[in-house]
Amino acid sequence: MKDKLRSILTVCKNKIKTGSRSLIASAGFKSVISSLLCIAAGILVGFVILLILAITSDKIPVSDAFEGIWIILEGPFASGSAQNIAFVLGDMFFEAAPLLLTGLSVAIAFKTGLFNIGAPGQYLMGAMGSVIVALAIPTTPATAFWVWLLALIVGMLCGMLWGLIPGLFKAFLNVNEVIVCIMSNWIAANVVSWVFSENKQFINTQGGKTAYTLPTTANGVSTPKLGLDKLFPGSNIDIGIFLAIFIAIGIYILMNKTTLGYELKACGHNKNAAKYAGMNEKRNIMLSMAIAGGLAALGASFYYLNGGAELAWNTYGKLPDNGFNGIPVALLASNNPIGVIFSSMFLRFIDKGGYNLAGFTAYNEYVSDLIIAVIIYFAGFSMLIKGMLAKIKIKAKEVPVTETSTETVGSDPVTGAEEVADTPIVEEITKEEEDV
Repeated sequence: MKDKLRSILTVCKNKIKTGSRSLIASAGFKSVISSLLCIAAGILVGFVILLILAITSDKIPVSDAFEGIWIILEGPFASGSAQNIAFVLGDMFFEAAPLLLTGLSVAIAFKTGLFNIGAPGQYLMGAMGSVIVALAIPTTPATAFWVWLLALIVGMLCGMLWGLIPGLFKAFLNVNEVIVCIMSNWIAANVVSWVFSENKQFINTQGGKTAYTLPTTANGVSTPKLGLDKLFPGSNIDIGIFLAIFIAIGIYILMNKTTLGYELKACGHNKNAAKYAGMNEKRNIMLSMAIAGGLAALGASFYYLNGGAELAWNTYGKLPDNGFNGIPVALLASNNPIGVIFSSMFLRFIDKGGYNLAGFTAYNEYVSDLIIAVIIYFAGFSMLIKGMLAKIKIKAKEVPVTETSTETVGSDPVTGAEEVADTPIVEEITKEEEDV
């Protein structure tokens, strides 16, 4: 009985060791650790910057450096009263939705071996399509939801078509997608400026806001809030953040659990090998960029269909920040669609904390932008850190752990003693294939 119990305990111990070592060796664990190290490094350098500013300025006490970094890390919870916290939290969730979707746009392109730096242009085209549909079609309380849904779909289709352009050039002419994306960004900015300059009925002329379009609530169209505005009073929150999270989960399932996702990733690893295996590599390249464009456009649609945001239509001189900010979001998440949810939330979280600096310290609120920029800079090293972690040799992988378990196989016919056989238990840890 004791031998059997010892055998069971030995097997359980081996399984625990194998599971823990497998976790450490997994690609997901390395991704999380690399992202956390990047965040920690960015926060540390940000604190050093606050400290230097305090030391070199007579108006900023050194104690404000410690208080300032803590306020930034508190995010919306440093806003003071419960009412203010609820207001800032609601806006944080609202602003995280477009950032999440542009991050997904960049991430899915990375997964398929492409660099979608065209998210700003796709974002603008999605915003244009959504706003025009939401303002051009007359609505009633009964039809407003369907106009909102139509505007959302049209915005997504506009982004997909705009994302398809660099996909076509890449697939059929082998033109680098980065070059085409950069050109398409500025073409989109000028197209949007021209469309609204020729259609004055969409421009907000009240209060001197001629540089902006009318909010979609002017036509009774807005994203449903489903009581969230009462939970976060005064904020712009709506169901957009939940829809964005749902889309991120859907993209994760698409990329990891479907044949299409496998083909897209295979094409990203080696399009020639994918073609040799019978996959249509041209179709996959175009489809990847179209999906990426649709996601970026959805981010813009969620933002401007909220009803509380007005589109700055005269965009020929400046591209939207949300389009470019999707790049560090994807890098910080190691291009994992689920990780993009957390990285987008985190960046918006510390951004909201920065707004409180001016109220509680001698720093101004723009210092938080500097710290966010440092964290974003370090996010570019997440893939490097992940590669370094992959090179670390785990001792168990070099020397397999061998244990013996006892098993009674019979008794000696002379002495009557039980004979025990030693059964080797060998632990083997296999390295999971990493998608970079």
